[in-house]
Amino acid sequence: MAKFGLIGNKINYSFSKTFFSIKFDLEKLPHTYTNFDLEGLEQLKQIISENPGLKGLNVTIPFKEKIIPFLDRVDKEAKAIGAVNTIKFLKDGRIVGYNTDHYGFARALAAYPPIKEKTALILGNGGASKAIRYVLDAMGFEYKVVSRTKTNDTISYDELDEECIRTNKLIINTTPLGVYPNVSSCPDIPYHAINKDHFLFDLVYNPKETEFLKRGFAKGATISNGMKMLEYQAKKAWSIWQN
Repeated sequence: MAKFGLIGNKINYSFSKTFFSIKFDLEKLPHTYTNFDLEGLEQLKQIISENPGLKGLNVTIPFKEKIIPFLDRVDKEAKAIGAVNTIKFLKDGRIVGYNTDHYGFARALAAYPPIKEKTALILGNGGASKAIRYVLDAMGFEYKVVSRTKTNDTISYDELDEECIRTNKLIINTTPLGVYPNVSSCPDIPYHAINKDHFLFDLVYNPKETEFLKRGFAKGATISNGMKMLEYQAKKAWSIWQN
């Protein structure tokens, strides 16, 4: 029997445990998947020592970037992205970090017609945002990253005006705003400037339709939540753990 799990903070909402538990049940695999809700990564060593047989972990908010110094090696793509969402325990005891978020996002996006103008806004500047940037770079998009505080490579929400919304056709929410149970919250953007040429993609998948997506849909935009992205990245994580 192998053990797998998810590490993050306040992760009761996560679908990963359900996804893998159903998978193990359907495929009659004698494995377990556990949510490890951590206050900080100093607890990681304790989790490893208390769970012999641990083969792999998914990593979510707020540890995708912070986990890197705790790893023995980081995969080439994860290193380029600067964030890890999957870790694998090798037989010799080493811990290796990977990123499957970029794969999940690219696969989910491919299910929709191509966006006419390759312009985007990425809301949020955390680990998930970095994976989205990696994909958009590969696809030749021009994009702006929006964060609460303006930096050298981001703009602030205060700088988002109608023109900025109109000229950026793909808007991706990588923040946890709107996730259950805080379903009434959403990124503070000029929603009135959204139209039928926009595509709003929310990495949040619980609830299925966030306030961000509801407001976009009301303006005629194409919308997608993060469920398909989650499924694709989980399948990719599983293939990494099995190799």
